[in-house]
Amino acid sequence: MAESPDARISAHARQAWAAYRRLRERVDAEVARDLERDSGLSMPDYEVLAALAELSTADNCIRVSGLAHALHWPHSRLSRQLGRMEQRGLIAREPCERDGRGDDVLLTSSGRRALDDATPAHLASVHDRFTALLSPQQLATLIDIECAIADRPVPDRPIRDAAR
Repeated sequence: MAESPDARISAHARQAWAAYRRLRERVDAEVARDLERDSGLSMPDYEVLAALAELSTADNCIRVSGLAHALHWPHSRLSRQLGRMEQRGLIAREPCERDGRGDDVLLTSSGRRALDDATPAHLASVHDRFTALLSPQQLATLIDIECAIADRPVPDRPIRDAAR
């Protein structure tokens, strides 16, 4: 007989998971509201612009697939987001010249300006709503936790049959 999922997670671990989810949801919502209010950018807008600024090659572009991988987003989500941003002139897409397959995403001058204008207030929001509320030791512990989770090998798990 298979062990129930509840039996594998202690009450303390469930409490920690619930606390993490509440914290993440609250801080994400507060910072996103501030960003929208201060700059008119959504959090996905900002994430894409920041990734483009950081990851773009010398010709100021990155493959759509590389951007999706860097953001940990499904390709379909990124495509919809890029479409909205392209309509607003924040990014441009063009066929990849290197191999003729796929598209490159380019950060436009308007997108760069929007990112540069938004960043100071965004960082102030992150400071006020998150980092200023934690001690240096708590911040170090959080970094250690992220490393323990992000750097682990991910075991292959079969996808459960949805009909069960």
